[in-house]
Amino acid sequence: MKEETELKALVREKYGQIALQEKEVNQQSCCGAGACSTEVYNIMSDDYQDLNGYAPEADLGLGCGLPTQFAQIKAGDVVLDLGSGAGNDCFVARHETGPEGKVIGIDFTPAMIEKARKNAEIRGFDNVYFVEGDIESIPLQAHSVDVVVSNCVLNLVPNKAAVFAEIYRVLKPDGHFSISDVVLHGTLPQGLQQDAEMYAGCVAGAIPRDQYLGLIFSAGFEGLSIQKQKPIDLPEDILTHYLNEDEIKEMKSGQSGIFSITVYAKKPSQKTCAPGSNCC
Repeated sequence: MKEETELKALVREKYGQIALQEKEVNQQSCCGAGACSTEVYNIMSDDYQDLNGYAPEADLGLGCGLPTQFAQIKAGDVVLDLGSGAGNDCFVARHETGPEGKVIGIDFTPAMIEKARKNAEIRGFDNVYFVEGDIESIPLQAHSVDVVVSNCVLNLVPNKAAVFAEIYRVLKPDGHFSISDVVLHGTLPQGLQQDAEMYAGCVAGAIPRDQYLGLIFSAGFEGLSIQKQKPIDLPEDILTHYLNEDEIKEMKSGQSGIFSITVYAKKPSQKTCAPGSNCC
């Protein structure tokens, strides 16, 4: 697998292309990556149709859950969406915060920021902002956010521990997050681990579930719970691009698996700083 800086450049380039694609193209792949399947229409993303505030033109089909459905957003909250894409989760969050709240989307792909800003302008939202930035170094003040959401983005970040430290830093005491992401049970086959395209597709960047949850605890969060979990089955016409027949059989046997989880945790009420959180 490539070095961290190369991976970031790959993701930025790939998601710049995705910003110009139709949703139907993205949903037939893994988070918009290549090797589209002819067996299924929708591999990872959940259906937003029943959520208030849903904006179809801002939904690029790149998610793996519905974090805003579980985020317990209240009127007047300040909400931060990490990896905001074309803005869909921000617009759902804005319905919950109302006009008295504020929603901030951060993305490091300029084409996504441009698309999201246009979508917000069309709706006349003056309390939804989109900022270009790296979620390993969030460009917001400490203790400034009530709720953090993110949908299938941390997989794309090589240094996930840095992101959780930053989430801890920007959350107010008693603030919380709801994050949907992809995790592993067992070991991902080498063919998937080593492929850069599958990294951009949220799969090769996945880490074991226990390791993922451990990063959350290490960042200082409490009250962790799994709000939703579902298996993700990659169709054979995708797997055959990366694995041989025996590897596909082993993966289908259940010895290893890929799951979407939506995770909740909160920052303690006291203004304490977790080690390495840079919040002091």
